[in-house]
Amino acid sequence: MIDENQFFRQATLHLFSSLDIATALQRLLDYIKTYIPADGIVLGMYDPKIHAGRILASIFPDHLEKPSGIISFPPQLLDWFQKRWGNTPEIMCINDIDTQPPEMKKALSMVWPENTSHLHMDLELENQRLGVFTIFVKEKHQYTDFHTGLISLLHDPLTSAIGNVLKHREILRLHDLLEDDNEYLSQRLMEMTGDTIIGADFGLSSVIEMVRKVAPMNSPVLLMGETGVGKEVIANAVHNASRRKGRPLIKVNCGAIPETLVDSELFGHEKGAFTGAFFQKRGLFERAHTGTIFLDEVGELPLAAQVRLLRVLQEKTIERVGGTTSLSVDVRVISATHRNLEQMVANGGFREDLWYRLNVFPIIIPPLRQRPEDIPALVMHFIEKKSKELKIRKTPALSSEYIKQLQEHAWPGNVRELENLIERALITGIPQNLLEKRQDDHLESLPEMDKKSLDQVVRKHITAVLKKTNGKIEGQNGAAIWLGVHPSTLRARMKKLDILFGRSKKN
Repeated sequence: MIDENQFFRQATLHLFSSLDIATALQRLLDYIKTYIPADGIVLGMYDPKIHAGRILASIFPDHLEKPSGIISFPPQLLDWFQKRWGNTPEIMCINDIDTQPPEMKKALSMVWPENTSHLHMDLELENQRLGVFTIFVKEKHQYTDFHTGLISLLHDPLTSAIGNVLKHREILRLHDLLEDDNEYLSQRLMEMTGDTIIGADFGLSSVIEMVRKVAPMNSPVLLMGETGVGKEVIANAVHNASRRKGRPLIKVNCGAIPETLVDSELFGHEKGAFTGAFFQKRGLFERAHTGTIFLDEVGELPLAAQVRLLRVLQEKTIERVGGTTSLSVDVRVISATHRNLEQMVANGGFREDLWYRLNVFPIIIPPLRQRPEDIPALVMHFIEKKSKELKIRKTPALSSEYIKQLQEHAWPGNVRELENLIERALITGIPQNLLEKRQDDHLESLPEMDKKSLDQVVRKHITAVLKKTNGKIEGQNGAAIWLGVHPSTLRARMKKLDILFGRSKKN
C-alpha cells in the first residue's frame, strides 16, 4: 500500500527542487524508482509543423543509446501522428513494442530499443496538448495498471514542468533574436551617425594608422583636437576595430553632468546613499563592463571624480556612492578633450597622475582647415545624409566656386560646422549660382563652366580614392566607405563621370 498523497507531494517537491530541468528530472527519477521500475525519463513533444518529435529534457542510462534531440518521422506516419496529437490525452502502458499496431510500432522503434517497457502520459493544459511524459526500463513486461495509476497522479505538476521548459526555450529564442536585432541596429546606427570616416586615406590617414595600431590593445587612448573635429567618430573606430567589438560602448559627455551627480552617474549609488536615492543604481562604468567607455570632454571632470577615475584605471575596481564593497570592472577607457590638459595640470585644474594614466596613447586629430582635401568628400557625404533626413528627393550639386570657398574657409567649428552649413543650405538654399538641383529644367541656369568644373573636382576625388583602394568599390576598405556613399550611388556617379574601374576598365 502507498500513500498517494505522500507520493504526489514528494514527487512534486523533487520535480520542482531545481531550476535546472535535468537536475529536477534526475531527482524525480531517483524518487519514483522506489515505487516504479525506471531506467530513465523523457519530456518530449510532437511538432506538427515539421512532423518530428522533440526531446525537451531527458535522463538516459549509460546502457541505452540516447536518441537525438529531434526525431524526424517518415511521411507515411503524418496522418496517424496528427490524428493522435488531436485526440483525447491518455496514459499508455507498453510492455512490448512488437505487439503494438503498425504505426505505433514504427514510431516507437525509431526511439526505443525492442526490449523495453514504457509508460507514456500525454500532458495537456486547457485543451492544449503540450507534450508527453515517458518513463522506461530495459526489460519487457515491467509495468502494471498500478504503475499507470501512480504516474497519472503527476499529470498536473508534469504539465507545469513542461510548460516551464517551453516558456524558457521561447525566452531564449526571443533573447537570441533580440541580440541579433540589437547587433544589426547598432551597426546601422553606427553607419548613420559617423562610423564612416571621411578622409581616412587623405587628411586623416596618419590618425587612422594610429587607430589600427592601438585598437587591438587594451591601453587607454586620449583623443585631442578642437571641438567638432570628429573625436567621437575616431572613438567608434577604435572600439569597432578592437577585440571588444560587440561589447558595450558607453559614451559620456563629462561636461554635461552636474558636478553633484558625477559620482553617481559614473560609479552608481546604493539605495539610501543620499536624499532621493530610492533604488540601487548601476553606474556607467558597470554598464561598460567588458566593453569600452568613451569619456568626452574629460577635462571637465571635477577633481573629486578624477580621483575615483584614477582608481578605476589603477585597480580596475569601483565603489558605488554609499557602498562599502569594491566591484571589479573590465573597461577600456577612451577619453577626449579640446582643452590643453598639460596646461591644466600646471594650473592645478587636472591631476597629474591621472593625466599620465590617460595619456598612454595620445592621438591628435587635425582641424578641418589643415585638411582641405577632405572637404569635397565630406560635402558629398553630408549632402547625401542630410537629403535623406530632410526627405529631399533630388540631391543637389555644388558648383566648383562654392567648393573652393569651402576649402578656403577657416572652419573654427570644424566638421560639425561644415555639417550644419550643409543642412542649413538644404533648408534655406544657397545663392542660385552656387547651389543647383539636378533637374533638367533647372540645368540651364547653371553656367557651363561651373558644371564642368564641379564634375572635374568630383571625378578627380573619386579617381584618387579608387586608386587608394585598388579599384575596390564596396565592402571593408572599399571606396564607398571612404567616400561616405552607398556603393550603388558611387557606381552611378562613376558611370555618369565616365570613370572606368574593375570589369568596365578591362572591357
